[in-house]
Amino acid sequence: MSSRLRFLTARQVFETFAAAGDDVAAAPTDEPPLDFLRARDREGEREDALAFAAYLLPRREAVWWACQCLRGLGVIATEGDAAALAAAEGWVRDPEEEVRRAALDVAERLPPGDPATWLAFAAAWSGGSMVSADFDPVPPPPQLTAKAVRAALLLALGRVHQPDRERLAARCVASCIRFAEGGDAIL
Repeated sequence: MSSRLRFLTARQVFETFAAAGDDVAAAPTDEPPLDFLRARDREGEREDALAFAAYLLPRREAVWWACQCLRGLGVIATEGDAAALAAAEGWVRDPEEEVRRAALDVAERLPPGDPATWLAFAAAWSGGSMVSADFDPVPPPPQLTAKAVRAALLLALGRVHQPDRERLAARCVASCIRFAEGGDAIL
């Protein structure tokens, strides 16, 4: 299996995405990024681990991984959730501009408190313009996909029954590590 990583150290992730410092409380280190991620998980810092994972993976891979996490967490409950998840997965499979725009259209129609809405935004904010075609193009900041992935995961975990939350968050982290190493992202 080949790695999906583009960074040699955790510090490089923070240097590439300054916003990661807002979302990850742990200080950057020069250790390999998966070692940094494993340390956050081992120390029970699951929110840090999930946030770091969202920045660590390339955009398409981060969206795919988060889609698989939401499926595994069982939080896709409404037709809107299913539509948002389908839009995000559609963009992962076919990362063309019209598919990205379709994800934006879906996300803009759905409740902002729904985890899947944020996955559609994550796909939509991966490039192109972050606003609808009715407006002048506004390119999304490079960290916006990671921020939306993080939001989706944290909102989803908030819907999980408390006794299961830590275990399922750890499974999401393990899934990211496996996926980053070249395996599948299935939870």
